[in-house]
Amino acid sequence: MDFVTGEIICIDKPRGWTSFDAVKRVRGAILRRLKVKKFKVGHAGTLDPLATGVMIVTTGRATKRIEELQAGVKEYVATVALGATTPSFDLETEIDATYPTDHITRELVKSTLRTFHGPIEQIPPAYSACKIEGQRAYDLARRGETVELKPKLLVIDEIELLEYSPEEITIRVVCSKGTYIRALARDIGAALGSGAHLTALRRTRVGDFTLADCLPPDRVAAIIAEAALEFPDDWQQ
Repeated sequence: MDFVTGEIICIDKPRGWTSFDAVKRVRGAILRRLKVKKFKVGHAGTLDPLATGVMIVTTGRATKRIEELQAGVKEYVATVALGATTPSFDLETEIDATYPTDHITRELVKSTLRTFHGPIEQIPPAYSACKIEGQRAYDLARRGETVELKPKLLVIDEIELLEYSPEEITIRVVCSKGTYIRALARDIGAALGSGAHLTALRRTRVGDFTLADCLPPDRVAAIIAEAALEFPDDWQQ
């Protein structure tokens, strides 16, 4: 494998890992294989710790393609609990309010989802990596400070109801870069005249890369450890 010229590695990120954890695992395996102390590894598109799925990791000179790769359309399968909200819009924080769901029907959900198709404006979650005067929004939110973020223009290419119950729905979403599915869950809850928060999220596609292209992190580390190495002519340790 030519880690220096650059490899694009697709990992199925486990629940509980940060995006940095995935990068760290790949970088560590490469450092051991090349017997060096430093090596450039990056990722194309953050996934929250509670999310799983497609994580693109780049090595060497392929890290220059990160912006191109993360600009690709994303696809997710999300499970959304109805009738309750949390400050983070997911399970990172505790429920802070509950709402009635008796009026919610399958048809109401379907018609509501259709209103999110196409260009939308979305306010990012306070618990996000967006920066406010140089500080991460999630750092401010976790300190109990008020976080005000401006809406961003996004595009939802496809949104489909996969499973329905009065308490929970599962949806498939194809969307542009920068879409927060947690914020989409919040907005769907509000549009239903109730509340909602994300309980599970799996990214199934980034650009042309799908789950079929992904390997578990341990398998990736094993492949790196066993790989035959290739080096460009100008390689220097």
